[in-house]
Parts: sequence; C-alpha cells; structure tokens
Amino acid sequence: MRDVLLCPEGLAKSGYIGFQSTHIFSRHPSYSDLSSKISLFFLSIHFIYKIFTTFTTKMSTASTIATDAAVVPLTDLAQSYDTILILDFGSQYSHLITRRCRELNVYCEMLPCTFKVSQLKWRPKGIILSGSPYSVYEADSPRVDPEVFELGVPVFGICYGLQEISRSFGGKVIACDHKEYGSAMLDVCKAENIEGGKNVLFDGLGAQVQVWMSHGDRLDSLPDNFQILATTSSAPYAAIAHKSKPIYGVQFHPEVTHSTNGKQIIEKFVIGVCQCKPDWTMATFIDKEIARIRSVVGPDDQVIGAVSGGVDSSVAAKLMNEAIGHRFHAIMVDNGLLRMDEAQQVQQMLKVDLGVNLTVVDASQTFLDVLKDVEDPETKRKLIGNTFIHVFEAEAARIEAQQARQATKTHEGTIKFLLQGTLYPDVIESISFKGPSATIKTHHNVGGLLDNMKLKLIEPLRELFKDEVRALGKLLHIPSNLTNRHPFPGPGLAIRILGPVNKAQLDIARKADQIFLQEIRKESGLYEQISQAFAVLLPVRAVGVQGDKRTYEQVIVLRAVKTEDFMTADWFDFPPHVLRAASSRITNEVAGVNRVTYDISSKPPGTVEWL
Repeated sequence: MRDVLLCPEGLAKSGYIGFQSTHIFSRHPSYSDLSSKISLFFLSIHFIYKIFTTFTTKMSTASTIATDAAVVPLTDLAQSYDTILILDFGSQYSHLITRRCRELNVYCEMLPCTFKVSQLKWRPKGIILSGSPYSVYEADSPRVDPEVFELGVPVFGICYGLQEISRSFGGKVIACDHKEYGSAMLDVCKAENIEGGKNVLFDGLGAQVQVWMSHGDRLDSLPDNFQILATTSSAPYAAIAHKSKPIYGVQFHPEVTHSTNGKQIIEKFVIGVCQCKPDWTMATFIDKEIARIRSVVGPDDQVIGAVSGGVDSSVAAKLMNEAIGHRFHAIMVDNGLLRMDEAQQVQQMLKVDLGVNLTVVDASQTFLDVLKDVEDPETKRKLIGNTFIHVFEAEAARIEAQQARQATKTHEGTIKFLLQGTLYPDVIESISFKGPSATIKTHHNVGGLLDNMKLKLIEPLRELFKDEVRALGKLLHIPSNLTNRHPFPGPGLAIRILGPVNKAQLDIARKADQIFLQEIRKESGLYEQISQAFAVLLPVRAVGVQGDKRTYEQVIVLRAVKTEDFMTADWFDFPPHVLRAASSRITNEVAGVNRVTYDISSKPPGTVEWL
C-alpha cells in the first residue's frame, strides 16, 4: 500500500543493505529536501551528518573486509544469533523495524525486497516485509520472492507488506477514496472468533489498540485461507493471518512510536511466533567481535585507521586496540576546522587515558590554504575530503615505512588493513531497493584510500546502531564524556561557516560554539537530553548597539535538536535563561558578533546542519 510520506517524530527514511561487493555506497539519506530562502536567519538545505568515519566504501556480504580482488567475511552474526530478516520495499520507516527488533535484544538484518531467498547464506527465524511508497497493483511495483512463503518460517507484512502478502495469495488491493494517515483505533477480534482460538499478535493488549496509519491503498478482498485479526472504522482488514501457516499482516505501522503498543506487537511476532532468543547484547557481541578481528588480522599483520574523537571512530579504535594492541595505528588529522582544543582533548582521551597508539598530524595550514576564498559548500566538502586523503596517505606511508623497517627486526607483519567506523544506519541509508540513492551531498570520506593504499577494509561496527555503539563504548571503559559526545561533521566548522573560511571566521565560530556548549553543560543533565548542539556563523551583517555606539557586525545562529536517529529531528525547547546567557556571552565575548538567533526549524523541512 502506498505510504503517505508523513514524518512525525521518530519516523525515518531507510534504504537497505546491499550484498554485492561491486556496489559503491555513500551515506546520504535519500530525502529530497528543498532549499529555500525564508529569512535572514533561517535556511533549509540538504543534510550533513557524520564525522571522519563517514566514508565511501564497497558493500559486501554482512560485515566484511573488502579488497579489489576478494571479499573476506569479517562477521557471521546472522549465523551466531537467532536472526530476523527484514525485506525493505522502500518505506521511509523501514529502518525503524530494525531498531525495534534490536531493542528486543533480537539480531536482525535488512535486505532489499529484490533479494532472492536462494542467495541467503543463513536461515532466518522469521521474515518481515516493510511498507512502501508504491502500490501493489502498479506494473513496476516491487515484488517479494515467492520462495519467501515456501521457506517454512513465519512472515509478517507491514502496510505494503500486508498487501503484497494478499496479492501473492490472490487477494485484491485497491486505492482508498481518501488517503489515511495519523492515529486510528484498532478493534481487536476476540480469540474465540479466530481459528486456532488465539489472536497471537494482540493477545493481552485489550479490545482496542491505538495505531498509526499511513497509506493510500487498502485490501478490498481477503485471500483464501486468511482470517481477520483486527479492524478499524475505515480498514476492515487492518490485521490478517493465514489460517494454517504462520503468515501475518497489519495495515498500520507498529514500528513507529505513535502506535502505542507497536513494539509489543513486534515482540509477539519476533519472540512469540518466531521463538527468537533475546540474546543480542553488546556484552555477547564484544567477545565474539574481538575474536573475529584477531582471526581475520592474524597474529602479525597491522591495521591503520583515521580517528576524529567522535563516538564511532573512538569506539572502533578502542575495540581494535583491545583485539591487537600496538599493531593498530590510529591517525588523527587536525585540519584546523575542529572545535576549541579538540585535538588536544582527543589525544588525552585516546592516547593517554585509553592507551590507543595514536599519532596527531597538524595539517591546519594546509587545509586553510586549500579553502581560501571558497564559498560553495559542495566545493568545500570535496576539497576537505581530497586534502584529508592526501594528508592521511602521507602519514600512513611514513608509519608503514617505519613498520616495514621494524618488521625485519621483530618479524612482525606490515600494515594490511584500514579500519573504518561504519555503522548500520550508514549502510541502510546508502541505497534504495532499486539502486543507488541520488547523491544529496559529497561527504568527507576516505574511499580513495582503499584503491590508492591497496589496503583491506575492516568494519567491526558495521552491524551496530549508535545507541549500541555507545553501550559498547561503556563496556570498553571509554569515559562517558567521549561516548556521549554530540556528533561533529567531518568537514568540521567549514560547513558551519556560511561563506569563505579563514582564521578570523574560524575563531568566531569556534568561540561561539564553545560558549553555547558551556552554557548547556552548566545545567545538570541538559547536554545529555540534546542530540546535537552547535553554532552557525552567517555571511551577513546586522546593525547593533555595543559600547554606546552603532555596530555593523556578524550574526550567529544557535542550533540544538533532539532526535532518535538524525533522520527526523525536533528543535530543542531550551529553558529561556540558557539561551539568554549564551546570547549575552557571545555578543560580549566574541569580537565581531552583535546578534544571536535560535533556529526553531524541525527536520523535515529543515536539516540538522545548515550545509
């Protein structure tokens, strides 16, 4: 059924996990946000999201080490845990299904709906079919592999997934007279009226359940051998089930938070029907992953990797350090675009506190020279990405030469692998089920390193969500002030300065950002409530009064959001005194600024970052 593309809080866009090593992916969401000029102080433009671990890389089966010639499995999680397979039909909510399963401590993986059952290297405990923006009666609509229903495992269809099940079994789907979106009250059928005597998806939830609808089509006739589990005033087949096979479908979206018992419904399928063991935890993951890393890297070979001080790269670095010790070489490139004292803080945390073998390269002047007089944000990203690769390659070559000389004395191996902190959303967002997503932006990446340096790629966090990475960091004894850090984009302050980047502008943006975060941290627990907070320097000037005289100075915009996944976000509603204090300090302490505003745009229609 055609999903209505409505994005309340917690709903999100998704893509899929591609399994061909030839696919190139970039981590751009496939939203088509419209840029518009709305006022002096507020812009809505495309999404920027991530830190140095935002890379362009080759996709491969599960989590892999990729080379030009071969793909070597790094993890076999789907074979190590009871696994739910999610087939994505292009819904904006698909990745939330994955989130809900993981929250139940059940491992799951997502594949495009075009994936064939015969290609599976492992047997799922159950299969979930997602929603879709398509209609099942359209000629080019996505189809499920018929073998899914012959595999002998439970199947659960959501929205479009219900209609695809119905179509496959001879049911009829038609367009609704009126598209339905928003809350609806579900009337649950009594168990005694259901063949088998039990309403397995809704048992114990009561006679009525509030759910979230988002569709433009509906089931008009029930397929043979199916029965009704629940209805609404506008959807007589709101939930259905096969009479003799474990095949179920719901018209609503249980994966979104607006379906009040949605997670319980998913739990009844995943744990109740599929009998999955809820044993997917970071405590079980950590030992297995360290063992896998040691097995793949071997006793002698060495690994190199870029770190930024962000959560993803720091946890990946610490995990690698736990696995192979000094044979992992971390490189941090100080591009001069970092936050106040960030390079020193990262060096203290990673090298001194956590014992990671870290080298910090000061290339700030190199980046400033490259960015001189550049205003276009896309050009900034490309220049920063390319310069990063050159600097990283040079330092890696120096370390590699040093290790090669040492290897002749110690008989240790040389550098063979490149560590990357790719996360599961990076993979999910990368490609739609019909092919690569349209590139919204060129992101800071080191994709060229794989070809230029001839290294194998190792991605130990590839199957994890951000909250799982934070939990893993805690188990690795990484301080909370690092694991709870807000995300910082790879291009750094360059994409928080609208206009040319130079030392003077960087000093203004850096100081304003520091003051804003200081005022937030003064309030106990406030920083942890916010997903991301930062300052933006606009390329405009405004008239003000400072020191009893008129001034014509620059404008700072403060931005803070709260989000579950950074795919949708709401602006953070601060206590007024926090913004008042931040504004007062910035206009008094930051030379060249006489006005501060606060961005109250949600995402959508805006984006988290301004560029």
